Amino acid sequence: MIKAVIVGYGNIGHFVLDALKESPDFEVAGVVRRDATNVPAELKDYKVTSDLSEIKADVAILCTPTRKVEEYAKQALALGMNTVDSFDIHTGIVDLRRSLDAAAKEHGRVAVISAGWDPGSDSVVRTLLEACAPKGITYTNFGPGMSMGHTVAVKAIEGVKAALSMTIPLGTGIHRRMVYVELKDGYQLADVAAAIKADPYFASDETHVIEVPCVDDVKDMGHGVNLVRKGVSGSTQNQRFEFNMSINNPALTAQVLVGVARASMKQQPGAYTMIEIPVIDLLPGDREELIRHLV
Repeated sequence: MIKAVIVGYGNIGHFVLDALKESPDFEVAGVVRRDATNVPAELKDYKVTSDLSEIKADVAILCTPTRKVEEYAKQALALGMNTVDSFDIHTGIVDLRRSLDAAAKEHGRVAVISAGWDPGSDSVVRTLLEACAPKGITYTNFGPGMSMGHTVAVKAIEGVKAALSMTIPLGTGIHRRMVYVELKDGYQLADVAAAIKADPYFASDETHVIEVPCVDDVKDMGHGVNLVRKGVSGSTQNQRFEFNMSINNPALTAQVLVGVARASMKQQPGAYTMIEIPVIDLLPGDREELIRHLV
């Protein structure tokens, strides 16, 4: 059995626990959260701590905000654990991979980064479609739905009490961000909106910030993607591929993380993204049986 520790117990952490309990080859080694005195009923049978070093595990599934991933990953690697995360700032992926590759190799462990659904499983689909049509253009259209990474980024802005960031697809890979916020007393919407729009998460997209009385009244964790590639196979033009899904955002992210945690146990020391890992390694079971079933 693979022993996994959940680091962070927010939206994704809850669903990671569900996915681990449904997996035949995992056991939950414990949960790390900032307030270890807050132990909900579903965690009463597990060790809950604020100190990762108190837990012995094979792999740490990082359910932290993206901007905390590198810090927690290096801590876990130094403790002899593999790590998986859903780091989602696309422009920072190469730098994070380089940083964690050095740390993972130093400690003889494996780090798999950006292993949610985008980046993550969608990255695998994009790679496959580019192999099918090497010349062409791929459009990734997200939503409409709640972006967890963007929502967490807004919550970190000074003056924000609660937040929801919705991604609205405009087509050809262009998106609008609709951000709904509750403000703390004494803060002005214009100032908060300016800070949100200056954040790297939002700087490249059309962004609208709207104050609401209660964020929970507009929250929906549904999300999805429409991924289209049109290109050339050999010298044959007009090859068109399309991939669609409608999902619960944190549930899918959690399931991918658990599959990648499994795959991390089969890799050589170093850091990887999902496109570098054989997809069969994400699945439990006998390799030949999987080939017989899936090929």
